[in-house]
Amino acid sequence: MKKTILRKYAKLIAVTGAKVRKGQEVIIYAELDQPEFVSFVVDECYKAGASKVTVEWNYQPLAKLHYRHRSLTTLKKVENWEIEKIKHRVDTLPATIYLISEDPDGLKGINMEKMSKAQQARFKVIKPFRDAMENKYQWCIAAVPGEAWAKKVFPGMRKSVAMEKLWEAILYTSRVDEDPIAAWDKHNEDLAKRCEYLNSLDIESLEYKSSNGTDFRVGMIDNAEFLGGGEYTLSGNYFNPNIPTEEVFITPMKGKAEGIVYATKPLSYQGQLIENFSIRFENGKAVEVHAEKNEELLKKMISMDEGAAYLGECALVPYDSPISNSGILFYNTLFDENAACHLALGKGFGNSIKHYENYTLEQLEEMGINESMIHEDFMIGSEDLSIVAVTKDGKRVQIFKDGNWAF
Repeated sequence: MKKTILRKYAKLIAVTGAKVRKGQEVIIYAELDQPEFVSFVVDECYKAGASKVTVEWNYQPLAKLHYRHRSLTTLKKVENWEIEKIKHRVDTLPATIYLISEDPDGLKGINMEKMSKAQQARFKVIKPFRDAMENKYQWCIAAVPGEAWAKKVFPGMRKSVAMEKLWEAILYTSRVDEDPIAAWDKHNEDLAKRCEYLNSLDIESLEYKSSNGTDFRVGMIDNAEFLGGGEYTLSGNYFNPNIPTEEVFITPMKGKAEGIVYATKPLSYQGQLIENFSIRFENGKAVEVHAEKNEELLKKMISMDEGAAYLGECALVPYDSPISNSGILFYNTLFDENAACHLALGKGFGNSIKHYENYTLEQLEEMGINESMIHEDFMIGSEDLSIVAVTKDGKRVQIFKDGNWAF
């Protein structure tokens, strides 16, 4: 891939995605797959005015070794130096960039019970710091190709060809053209207009139906609103948390979800794929799950904590979207969730509440925002999906028909 194009992408991530501010620290999380591109992003962050850029590298084979050889006691412990590092981030609120490229099956064979218990224990320690940073800093998730991921997406090609094809797909769906920043300004404007219309309807619930068996109803929070594209921090800094994104989303009312949904794409969770699955809800809670592959992992996911079995997001994505039209199954939630309507189990978004800055996290939870250590999107969109909005005054408004926007 030409370096001139990659530098445009790096600038898009730094300037439009994380929206790095002058004098701000930046943290970049990345796998070992694209060190040169990571250096491009670091450079663009400095050009945007960053005072300090830190890269933290991840490597799935090392993670597997740690979970295999470390005791559960060791895995659970949050060291003092880790706490001090988190405290520094609470104080400085660095812009955070996640460059994902991991193998969708990279943690296959890991001890799921051991991993889950370790994550649950660490989360209890880290949660107060995470809450202190909520909605106060910019962050952006973007992607770069990894060899194992590329071979998963394009299995019949040589590694070099598969890597190039995945680069092309990532750049196309991320709107990296002659002027990607202008393209994203236009895209954000379109998503904002769709949110404006949906919010004008005063929706009480959404009803989903598809020929694959999905038959589902979910209730809304009274003063929640649809969001999409760029977002604002509490201090008014605008940023784009996901590159790419096609979704308009809202946080539903905890405890108001009934019926069954069938996934239309695999879910990559903890480095493993969950495939061909369904989830049945009663009183807002996932009470029954089935999967052809990794059903036990799906059951483990919804039992990570009390909120893991409840919904944190309803996202609307047209079936006729750039990612869907690419015809590529990415085996990666960042992309696959933007190819189809999806739901998310776990943590809800407090900023979905109007004037959320006037409420504490506890008050937002009382309103119906779900709290959990997880937030896992799974895709339910199909080419015949119908979504009807039931308004507070009893009207029924078709907002999705045959998988696409009905307005």
